[in-house]
Amino acid sequence: MKCFNYFRHKARSKGYRSAPELRNPVSKSDGTDLGDGVARSSASAISPRRIGDLYEEKASNLRDFSFSELRIATNDFNRLLKIGEGGFGSVYKGRINPADGEGEPISVAIKKLNKDGFQGHKQWLAEVQFLGVVEHPNLVKLIGSCAVDGERGIQRLLVYEYMPNKSLEDHLFNRAYPALPWEKRMQIILGAAQGLAYLHEDLEVQVIFRDFKTSNVLLDENFQPKLSDFGLAREGPTPGRSHVSTAVVGTYGYAAPDYIETGHLTAKSDVWSFGVVLYEILTGRKSLERNCPKEEQKLLDWVKHFPADSKKFSSIIDPRLENQYSLSAARKIAKLADSCLVKSQKDRPTMSLVVQRLKQIIKTTDEGSPSNGSFSSNDNEMNESEKSPRETGLSESATRRFAHLSKLGEHVEGLSKRRFMIMQKAKVS
Repeated sequence: MKCFNYFRHKARSKGYRSAPELRNPVSKSDGTDLGDGVARSSASAISPRRIGDLYEEKASNLRDFSFSELRIATNDFNRLLKIGEGGFGSVYKGRINPADGEGEPISVAIKKLNKDGFQGHKQWLAEVQFLGVVEHPNLVKLIGSCAVDGERGIQRLLVYEYMPNKSLEDHLFNRAYPALPWEKRMQIILGAAQGLAYLHEDLEVQVIFRDFKTSNVLLDENFQPKLSDFGLAREGPTPGRSHVSTAVVGTYGYAAPDYIETGHLTAKSDVWSFGVVLYEILTGRKSLERNCPKEEQKLLDWVKHFPADSKKFSSIIDPRLENQYSLSAARKIAKLADSCLVKSQKDRPTMSLVVQRLKQIIKTTDEGSPSNGSFSSNDNEMNESEKSPRETGLSESATRRFAHLSKLGEHVEGLSKRRFMIMQKAKVS
């Protein structure tokens, strides 16, 4: 899905910087975007520390690549090396020499942003500043960047660690890939939640991801998830402020309705997006499926017909799992998703609480599953036909009626057998 911009503000052309300079004049106190490519929070003018300040402390850890280096690394941006494409531009697999010049070249992902003027520079700058500051096992690592201004326009590139297993989107929705097992889905979504919790609660400056979706959850060689694409990330509100006021951007189907309606961005906007992805994990369906019948096209509208506690809930589970999942855990995941998707953003859980709940669900599932690790959705519910009348809550009179009907059935069956024998003898004679 492509990103949208509800208000359709277009940035005016300004002079471009060839390096990620992050210090800027005092921003507006309402947290609006000044259009200079630096994301800031509400009241950032009085905040003692901002992303720009933190970036300056760690900027020396990033490599500064020349355009020719990255051109060689990608064989002149060969189409055969393209591994991703979106509204931001294209991503290529490349190989670069280690920073110390010793050892074998390493594989990297090189994002080449579109030459769309100021917006391209703005997203590049946001990624440099945020990824230059954050450090977590569930966030993609930025190795370095490249910025060149020439007669043919600007060139803005980013160099990341290479993620060989592509994205969660590929493994959930692309039928060319094997179905993700239940246990792996749980570990991936837990890792993604931990990444968001770190951004929201563990940094000196709160970071709102603003574009959480399956295509932005990349998977390494061990299927460990890492959040990527920080081009739309913003600083969260400072203490004393409830939100950041900003133009509405993101991906249709994932953006929180309160954010769309008001432009008020909070960490709970990411929580809503996380709830959408939880249902995608459960169902194997995208948030918007235009090829489905009209009543099933919008995932959140469709799943409302199958509440977590209902008997028909299992109808929404991804059929590619082939019943190899815990139904009780799936119900709990759906209830967790519902809590993330409540209308009032204040009533949604924090991501740290989401992480805690996911760990509890996974632990309970592991303790209740057989030793071989495989389990069927039917393990968690008794077969209705195996329950006695008393267990199903029937009265004594109803029990007697069932017994009477059973005897009648036996009597009819006996008559049918005798009739069959008579007909057979008639044929013989």
